[in-house]
Amino acid sequence: MSNPALARKPRASSQARIAVILAAARALLAEQGVAGLSIYSVAERAGIPPSSVYHFFASVPALLEGLTADIHGAFRACLQQPIEHAELHDWRDLSRIVELRMLAIYAEDAAARQLILAQHGLTEVTQADRQHDIELGKLMQALFERHFALPTLPDDVDVFALAMELGDRVYARSVQLHGTITPRMAEEGMRVFDAYLGLYLPPYLPKRPTAP
Repeated sequence: MSNPALARKPRASSQARIAVILAAARALLAEQGVAGLSIYSVAERAGIPPSSVYHFFASVPALLEGLTADIHGAFRACLQQPIEHAELHDWRDLSRIVELRMLAIYAEDAAARQLILAQHGLTEVTQADRQHDIELGKLMQALFERHFALPTLPDDVDVFALAMELGDRVYARSVQLHGTITPRMAEEGMRVFDAYLGLYLPPYLPKRPTAP
């Protein structure tokens, strides 16, 4: 279920307060993990009363859902950054650019690793992450379609979203074992991503003359 505080567009002052709360939660999550997070610890780190946090986030799961949405905003932004069409020779070049951008987000944001890749057992957060993955998958498919002529893809499977989820499984394994995504496991995750897409995309896709 989406967080009501984020479902409607808040006023500028509310947006600023939400940003402060999420920044405090992000810092605590990076330092202590999900287990060390509470409304009171977030309020203390943000320097505001707990009631102010409760005003926007009624519980820790609601707060983590909000933070998950914030993190996925960075993933959406990386899919919307310009890509040099002339530098793409086949679709794997594009997939590597996209995956490297997402790996950079994981490398720089410990909270992203904690929420999306670590084992925390919070169903609400997991469901929110999967819903955001579906949205990211649609954006990624649109990005691929701008540069290559894609074949007809199945309607009953979110191919790009599932490819991302499978790659994340490998990254999650690395985080569980090493606390971070190692270069070796980063390569393995990208291989898994390409291998799954390769079940639906032929080795050579026609490249569009220019990207629209």
